[in-house]
Amino acid sequence: MTPLSTIGLPEIIAGIMLAALNAYVLTGGADFGGGVWDLLASGRSRDEQRSLIERSIAPIWEANHVWLIVVVVLLFSAFSPAFAVLGVVLHIPVSLMLVGIVLRGSAFVFRSYGGRAHSQQWGTLFAVTSLITPVILGMIIGAIVSDRVGLASGRVGAGMGSFSEVFVYPWLSPFTVVVGAFALALFAFLAATYLTVAADTDGLRDAFRRRALGAAGAVFVLAAAAIVLSFQSAPRVAHGVAGAWWSVPLHLGTAVAAITAIVALWRRRYRVARIAAGAQVSLVLWGWAFAQNPYLIPPALTIRDAASPPLTLGLLLVALCAGFIILIPSLRYLYRTFARASAPEHSSSSPT
Repeated sequence: MTPLSTIGLPEIIAGIMLAALNAYVLTGGADFGGGVWDLLASGRSRDEQRSLIERSIAPIWEANHVWLIVVVVLLFSAFSPAFAVLGVVLHIPVSLMLVGIVLRGSAFVFRSYGGRAHSQQWGTLFAVTSLITPVILGMIIGAIVSDRVGLASGRVGAGMGSFSEVFVYPWLSPFTVVVGAFALALFAFLAATYLTVAADTDGLRDAFRRRALGAAGAVFVLAAAAIVLSFQSAPRVAHGVAGAWWSVPLHLGTAVAAITAIVALWRRRYRVARIAAGAQVSLVLWGWAFAQNPYLIPPALTIRDAASPPLTLGLLLVALCAGFIILIPSLRYLYRTFARASAPEHSSSSPT
């Protein structure tokens, strides 16, 4: 972790970028998880489950992507060498993820507003892309932390290596697949926990409560598998998570949040569970960032190495401050507006 004395504009911008990614995981990630439960809806209340998911996602699913846009713009403007490496080495999974996001959004719109003629087909496409896209996102993160992306970028510059060695091998491995499955489990856990709050009947609450508890178990198993594999595939992050001075507080905080979420779900304290689930996922994300610090693309690019000139970073920070002054109140107004609009029909606002 970077000492406070060495924190400058590059680290501040990187921290803002990570905070925006955190916001996207807690909002857009939960929407992806909702699509997973749409695919797996079953039982007598299957139609009611899908209706709840649709009501919860519909008002704000587009707005959630603003956080992903912030991350991409910051990466391009403040750390353009890292943007270039990711865009070249990981062009296949990044393209697949973007296609998945577009197809998912299009399918959701056509299913919701395009009439009943092909609603089932659009619903299937929406659910399948909701399942695949988070896995690809997790695989991209796994590829970055495993050092394979940074090493492959050196081969590109030197004109060495086959196509598969440079553009496939870095993101396709047992470790990256497990990290992708872990990301999917986290999103599904968030969505099910949020939906227990949004549900308007005891039957729906219990249905998503069971799903949330099952997803929590999957998160635990996949987290353990990722940690075991990381000691060989991503030793830098593994040793950071296991041996850094901040690792004990991080693990304790994550464990407390996870246990609180599970106990709250078990005791049907759904609002407490929602807060604890969000804290657990956030701590996992920040733990990865701290373990990888000071690298953006290990072992090739540190935050300082990839940073734009100070003038560019300074102007970017001013633009961010001005933008957030407009963005935060606007999003708050959006959420509150749809919460009031939905209040007569169900007990809570959108899960995100």
